[in-house]
Amino acid sequence: MKSTVPEFAIIGHPNEGKSSVLSTLAEDDSVRVSPIPGETVVCQTFPVRIDGREIIRFIDTPGFQNPRQTLQWLKDYQGPEDGMLAAFIAAHRDALAFQDDCELLGPVAGGAGVIFVVDGSRPLRHVDRAEMEILRLSGVPRMAVINCKEEETRFLDQWQNEFRKHFNAIRLFNSCRANYSQRIELLESLKAIDQRLAPVLQAVIEAFQEDWEMRNQQAAALLAGFLQDVLAYRQSVPCAPQDEQLRRQELHRAYCAYAVSRERQVQEEIRSLFKHNIFNLDVPPQSILQEDLFSRKTWEFLGLSEWQIIVAGALGGAVLGVGIDAATIGSSFGLFSAVGGLIGAGATALKGKEILSGARILGMRMGGDQLQVGPVTNIQLLYILLDRGLLFYASVINWAHGRRDYERATAHPIPVATGKGGFTSRWHREQRAICDRFFQAVRRGHEGELEEASVALQDLLRDQFAAIAEDRFLADKTGDEPS
Repeated sequence: MKSTVPEFAIIGHPNEGKSSVLSTLAEDDSVRVSPIPGETVVCQTFPVRIDGREIIRFIDTPGFQNPRQTLQWLKDYQGPEDGMLAAFIAAHRDALAFQDDCELLGPVAGGAGVIFVVDGSRPLRHVDRAEMEILRLSGVPRMAVINCKEEETRFLDQWQNEFRKHFNAIRLFNSCRANYSQRIELLESLKAIDQRLAPVLQAVIEAFQEDWEMRNQQAAALLAGFLQDVLAYRQSVPCAPQDEQLRRQELHRAYCAYAVSRERQVQEEIRSLFKHNIFNLDVPPQSILQEDLFSRKTWEFLGLSEWQIIVAGALGGAVLGVGIDAATIGSSFGLFSAVGGLIGAGATALKGKEILSGARILGMRMGGDQLQVGPVTNIQLLYILLDRGLLFYASVINWAHGRRDYERATAHPIPVATGKGGFTSRWHREQRAICDRFFQAVRRGHEGELEEASVALQDLLRDQFAAIAEDRFLADKTGDEPS
């Protein structure tokens, strides 16, 4: 490689995953993904920067225009081998029939490595063999990527057998399902194509890993700050005794609007943190993230059953400060603890159409002519917000930057033993204790205690982020095959 920054030219046919692979590797969803041949007519460079420093660059290239004639010219070439590609470009620069071939081979002649992308769901063609031979004759480090866009695998052996003759390494890679871990694995595979590349690519990988860890730390801090804001909410308004019920309803609606707005804000911040500029997570209708934060469906899916909500509401203020265990009301989630549990609004809750509306979230009390609201008295809200935050995080990190089928997005499969959809349903007592301490610290508002509890919660969140990345909920398995 002549450049101090490693370069790789991404080469392949339209609609076979070339731009999607590039978009995923560069972590740039602005790469144009189009099925129309000829859309890319000039090379375009996509640098990857961390802390303002360019660490690697990928180059989008046109497809081959006349590979068979190009190959024949290269076979007939009699000059010095290291000047072959430059000589071809000089000889054909003004020929319209070879315009794309010259443009494509420019970065290769300049020393860029090659990532050759094909659609593994179609059969091998003679023109593919010609293109592979051109790249072999170039002598640059090169990897073949079989982009597995579908479940079709009957042609894989055919592709792999041919690739072994022309490339230093082969890898299966689904660019529309690839997550962060698989992106790192692909970069690891690139190290094997040329020993000289290994040290610089290792530095690139380490930079990616450090940057990812930093993003996770920032995401955990964002979520913890969001939780603190929503749980610590306080408001005090003038209120005459005869207006108390109306004011309570108004304040409850205002709080719900605030919580929803803050949730959307933190989602946007996390989306931006992981460099999704186009993808804005317009989640499908069946996703629980589409449900209103305070809807009964959300709380049943991520927290309590309808019966449990009714019972909690019927218990009313009697449980305040007493503490009830999950088993007391039949919950398998263990989301109630000695810090208080749900504070219900009493038997009147059973009369409403929306059962959840009867379970008070905010503490409300009259003091003189003031109605005081907050902080949150219902620890269950903490777990609901945590689950939704983790669901959003899983959706973001598992949405490949090269993916564009927004309308085909499906609900996020979250494997939990209980059959419920929340992450926190699997948490053990020690993890719940961290949440309990955070909840209590927010309610008390003691700065030192709150800071310590927030740090512990952020550590817990980072552990959850790592578990989510390892589970790879939305990504297919990949593998590579060195040749």
